[in-house]
Amino acid sequence: MGREASIDKSRGDAPLKPGKRVYAIGDVHGCDKQLKKLLKRIRKDLEGYEGKSHLVFLGDYIDRGPDSRGVIDRLIAGGLPGDKQHFLIGNHEVAMLQAFEGKALGWLAYGGIETLESYGVDKKALFAHPSIKKLLKAHLPPEHLEFFQSLKHSKRIGDYLFVHAGIRPGVPLEKQKERDLVWIRDDFLKSKKDHGVTVVHGHTITSKPQVKKNRIAVDTGCYATGTLTAVRLEGNAVDFITS
Repeated sequence: MGREASIDKSRGDAPLKPGKRVYAIGDVHGCDKQLKKLLKRIRKDLEGYEGKSHLVFLGDYIDRGPDSRGVIDRLIAGGLPGDKQHFLIGNHEVAMLQAFEGKALGWLAYGGIETLESYGVDKKALFAHPSIKKLLKAHLPPEHLEFFQSLKHSKRIGDYLFVHAGIRPGVPLEKQKERDLVWIRDDFLKSKKDHGVTVVHGHTITSKPQVKKNRIAVDTGCYATGTLTAVRLEGNAVDFITS
């Protein structure tokens, strides 16, 4: 872990009050081995810390990587570091839930195949089967479906707003559309507006985590690079931990 940057303090007080620490993990995408390593490092980092700690997952737990089922098994098993855990929804979970309702056949094209394989669906049978909806209902454990359906679109802690993709610039936080929170890209990434909070997000892959005046990006493309990243926030300090 190394010091990367500090948040601009022009708004006044530190984004987090003393005695509070937050870790936010970027897009996992079925990379259970890297998730295991990263959680171990976060747990180690928390040793001796006496304040309150939060662990935030920024969504996209499934698709593309080799073990989506293993990731969900790990998350619902409990015993995760931090006093409180918060699980946000990503666009890949949205697409999977739509496929579960028979509404998003395109899900297979950007990672759904790997997810179904991790749940024991044979690839040959997958393309021969007439209904992705029926395959999901037959192979997705009830507790996994419950987890996906419980995911939230955002979490605010202090002056940080955690979302999967970003927010619509110029729109009040309470009026943001759920679709933007999980899908937005260029309009948010190119914006230099002060959003009133620092937005912590994944969704858009960068070679290394980024710290801007109005946002922090932590999706380092684990399924392609082997690197899963978490941002560690405390007071004004911004640090990163990787798998």
